[in-house]
Amino acid sequence: MKRIVYPIIVLAVMITTSCTQQKAGQPKERLDLSNLDTTAAPGASFYQYATGGWQEANPIPDEYARYGSFDQLRENNQTQIQSLIEELGKQENPVGSNAQKVGDLYKMGIDSVKLNADGAEPIRKQLEEIAAISDKKDVIRMTAGISRFAANPFFGFYVGPDDMNSAMNIAHLYQSGISMGDRDYYLLQDEHTKMVRGEYEKLIKTQFRNAGFSDEDAQKAALNVLNIETKLAQAHFTREMQRQPELNYHKLAIADLNSQVAPFEWAYYFEQVGAAGIDSMNVGQIEPVKAAISIIDKEPVDVLRDYLGWKVINSAAGYLSDDFVNANFEFYGKTLSGSKELRPRWRRSIDAVNGSMGEAVGQLYVQKYFPPEAKERMLDLVGNLKTALGERIAGLEWMSDATKAKAQEKLSTFIVKIGYPDKWKDYSSLEIKDDSYWQNKVRASEFAYAEMMDDLGKPVDKTKWFMSPQTVNAYYNPSSNEICFPAGILQPPFFYMDGDDAINYGGIGVVIGHEMTHGFDDQGRKFDKDGNLAEWWTAEDAGRFEERANVLVDYFNNIVVLDTVHANGRYTLGENIADHGGLQVSYHAFQKTRQAQLNELLDGFTPAQRFFLSYAALWAGNVRDAEILRLTKVDPHSLGKWRVDAALPHIGAWYEAFGIQPSDPMYLPAEERAAIW
Repeated sequence: MKRIVYPIIVLAVMITTSCTQQKAGQPKERLDLSNLDTTAAPGASFYQYATGGWQEANPIPDEYARYGSFDQLRENNQTQIQSLIEELGKQENPVGSNAQKVGDLYKMGIDSVKLNADGAEPIRKQLEEIAAISDKKDVIRMTAGISRFAANPFFGFYVGPDDMNSAMNIAHLYQSGISMGDRDYYLLQDEHTKMVRGEYEKLIKTQFRNAGFSDEDAQKAALNVLNIETKLAQAHFTREMQRQPELNYHKLAIADLNSQVAPFEWAYYFEQVGAAGIDSMNVGQIEPVKAAISIIDKEPVDVLRDYLGWKVINSAAGYLSDDFVNANFEFYGKTLSGSKELRPRWRRSIDAVNGSMGEAVGQLYVQKYFPPEAKERMLDLVGNLKTALGERIAGLEWMSDATKAKAQEKLSTFIVKIGYPDKWKDYSSLEIKDDSYWQNKVRASEFAYAEMMDDLGKPVDKTKWFMSPQTVNAYYNPSSNEICFPAGILQPPFFYMDGDDAINYGGIGVVIGHEMTHGFDDQGRKFDKDGNLAEWWTAEDAGRFEERANVLVDYFNNIVVLDTVHANGRYTLGENIADHGGLQVSYHAFQKTRQAQLNELLDGFTPAQRFFLSYAALWAGNVRDAEILRLTKVDPHSLGKWRVDAALPHIGAWYEAFGIQPSDPMYLPAEERAAIW
């Protein structure tokens, strides 16, 4: 929901602990050299050289569209969480306790007998309420109601920081309402996209039939849903436009919404979403919201009923009987991503529990799996990386002293969150009952919605976390100027309690530098130290930044990811800048370590070489062609191969570490390399 949190979506290769006898004083955790493909030349494809062995040894399991050590680590975490939940099932847990709620929700998710016996019954009442809609006011009421527990119909509503006054929470409207993930799926006319649309229409028809509709009504509903979602998509901002915060901020008085956006029963809508009486709000994307209101105004009520029904059916599909689950997988898993097999039920249930009660699970997780000393070592690493970034900013030849001073000020005020929150979320008002899996998910969503609405008009709580502790991920949030590293990511291949500095700085060090650099990428640089959207650069420095950033845009635009499809250098710019900055900053910090200064070989590699091998290992993985096409459309991160083979040619230290020469395919003349942070 928070559109300005930039998570680093990591697809990393697992680096296993060496089983060989270690010499005294040597690290216990080492690079697994079998992950390399030494038949490849480092300067031809460093990705293949550093990870080719892993790729050959780890073909994609049928349930995955892509598979890397991110997935291995996530599977590991799920296995650990499963054992924690099963332990809960062996004991008597007080009714209303977190243990009871977590255990019961998980049990409902794996109870295939009940799920299949219930069929469409868990959504029956919601579909009956939609069928009873008789006028446009009913449509508005149901739109607001559905958005509390299902995917947003028409447009989205949320409460979050004001981009221009980040200390206060305000209401926001934003474009939403489509179900295929990106406007291009509705608008492009190439054969692949037309095939996807055809399969999506089949999905809608199948799911309406599963919900009890006749063939004729299901076919009509499918056409109505596609009609509305296509009209919404036509008005949606492009992905590139959404990455420009200044284009997505329009704070308006409620009294001006009729004239500045569109005539609408705004007072009634805000009453229904629980925001009655507000005097102003941000409308992120005016034209798409205007188009959505036009659809509500112009389309017949029976067409709008079908669309609202689809929002419920599609949101509930993963929590219903196998008929719904399998149809959902056929489209979203097979057609869109290329997966061949549905993930095991227990893994899907773990995901549902994590999504509903993430911090309750996280509290159990960190007690057992996150040692306090890991947090201390991370704090040291973050401090070293902050120092390194500060030194690099001070040494920039293209930036004026005035902008440097502001950048240093922003860096010094970073909020750092590591492992888990200091205060755990209170789930006492969330009920988990024995009625149905879906209804429990509805209650969990409504709990989260009420928690969000409680923030409206209040000061921002900067202690709040936007990822649960067991998440294998990290983020930077510009509105609070914070970097966050949950416990889940603080293990190999990212972080090694018993590893040498080279693999830690090449792994989690680059991730830390990546998240810090997000504060100064093409989006993050537009927010000041307090998290406000503000221009703190001189015009000349901003121009020089854009010129340097465009080097990366052009470089990535020239990459062919599959057949004739190119990478999108503009859309992935923020992540590419963060990778570039993360590498530069972490290597800078690593150079100060004793290991780097001694420059002794370990496992046959220099410390610098181990740094870059560790980095490349983070992104190793295999990916299906369909997923390459999907991710190129919807993911602001470059594909794993290009986070190595397109990032390293811009890093001077990599050339030195591996003796890369002008005759090597990856060689890029120094004057053509990006140089930003």
